[in-house]
Amino acid sequence: MASTSGTADPRNLGGKGKSTAMTKEEKKVIFASSLGTVFEWYDFYLYGSLASIIAKQFFIGDPTTTFIFALLAFAAGFIVRPFGAVVFGRLGDMIGRKYTFLITILLMGMSTFIVGLLPGHASIGIAAPIILVTLRILQGLALGGEYGGAATYVAEHAPEGKRGLFTSWIQTTATMGLFLSLLVILATRTAVGEEEFQAWGWRIPFLVSVLLLGISVWIRMAMQESPAFAKMKAEGKTSKAPLSEAFGQWKNLKIVILALVGLTMGQAVVWYTGQFYALFFMEKTLMIESATANILIAVALLLATPFFVIFGVLSDRIGRKWIIMGGCLIAALTYFPIFKALTHYGNPQLETAQTNAPVVVVADPASCHFLFNPTGTKKFPSSCDIATSVLSASSVNYTRQDAPAGTVAMIKVGDKELTSFNAAMTADNLNFDAASKARETAFKAQVTTAIREAGYPAKADPERINKPMMVLLLFILVLYVTMVYGPIAAMLVEMFPTKIRYTSMSLPYHIGNGWFGGLLPTTVFALVAFKGDIYYGLWYPIVVALVTFVIGALFVRETKDRDIYAADAD
Repeated sequence: MASTSGTADPRNLGGKGKSTAMTKEEKKVIFASSLGTVFEWYDFYLYGSLASIIAKQFFIGDPTTTFIFALLAFAAGFIVRPFGAVVFGRLGDMIGRKYTFLITILLMGMSTFIVGLLPGHASIGIAAPIILVTLRILQGLALGGEYGGAATYVAEHAPEGKRGLFTSWIQTTATMGLFLSLLVILATRTAVGEEEFQAWGWRIPFLVSVLLLGISVWIRMAMQESPAFAKMKAEGKTSKAPLSEAFGQWKNLKIVILALVGLTMGQAVVWYTGQFYALFFMEKTLMIESATANILIAVALLLATPFFVIFGVLSDRIGRKWIIMGGCLIAALTYFPIFKALTHYGNPQLETAQTNAPVVVVADPASCHFLFNPTGTKKFPSSCDIATSVLSASSVNYTRQDAPAGTVAMIKVGDKELTSFNAAMTADNLNFDAASKARETAFKAQVTTAIREAGYPAKADPERINKPMMVLLLFILVLYVTMVYGPIAAMLVEMFPTKIRYTSMSLPYHIGNGWFGGLLPTTVFALVAFKGDIYYGLWYPIVVALVTFVIGALFVRETKDRDIYAADAD
């Protein structure tokens, strides 16, 4: 197969990978691409790290519902990422990688800065969450065009046999962006104090991003176009219709589908379980103070980040496929014991209470509903829903016991029995009436007293948190992330020809990460609230990871020795 230039490697940087050291120009390409992408991930993940605070500022409703809605707004940025991949992937394949980079970073940076200035629900009402979700959508569109360009740009500069190494630096940027966001949040919290941070200090990390935006734009202005793309453009061989070529021809579309189901779908849920859900689990379920949870995950990220590069290098030697497949399989097999161990070492009082004082909700099954409220305003008046919402807000594990039709729900805590009630609604059917609100407050107080007397803690005792073991467990979770994520950029690049590479690899990556990964926190917490089992939501990433393992093992081919330029002649 011939390449676009008549040789296997049209780059203008060095030879064909025979030298052992990176050239100065190669280091500049990696640094410039990676640093700009770190800043972009920093912008994107600020929201996720501050979801619980943002829920109070921009959404209304009970704690469980507002937090789920805040996570849904977080997920909105992920939902639109595939559309950003299509829009900016097309631009990247038609006009070039460099200029697409500039557009995405500007869109991301300005959207993040505006979040820091946006008034809350108390000031501008329903406009606040609407504008916030709009900004999240713009961020998602920008990020959808970012990753494919960065990975493609770096891979097209990489010598043959070193694409895993070169692109693995891009793979560190998502984790480093999250790490940077956590550091800035911790520094701000320390500087202004927790009370002020909750009130207004949370805005500072968003506002600081404008400085990072300036640095990122300056860096990207100094970058040169990809040699492969520049040569192809000079020869008039760029794609005139990258979308139809990538998705309208079965020979390319089938590879896109395999890349999604057999690679990125599983990689995504492992990534978000190991980093974001682990953080949410510590804060919302184990009730570990936010600053402590952030420090624990930040230390784990710092220790594990070098393994992105290690697995990238390893993939150049033994292949990419089985490293990724191995990460998906091991993660799926060990999530339950690891998260149970997090409970054991993070909040042993909660673990003891769950064992010694199990909580049971006795209710008519017909009166129990899925407590998912995307508007943040709907109230659930049945006695079962009131009982389960109170327990979920307190992070209490419970089981259900069916009762005859029409039975008013009851909560059993140890030897105590607390009878719930059916609430009456206001005329507009949006809230409980005054009498029911009073009963709800009294019922919550009764339940809280009962679960505290049974040994359920109001929060994790800082003195009883085994921090070394928590870091070790979180490190293992992030290590799985490095296995599935470190080699995947090189593999996706190698699956598609140069003229439609940006478009083709971006879409499956962002469907996998944007939809299957980005919706993970919302889906997992909704499942937990519905089932009453704090570990039940783990079935979502486990099943998805196992599906990817089976499909990937059977149908995805190894790519490490593929000539990515010769593929253009296929």
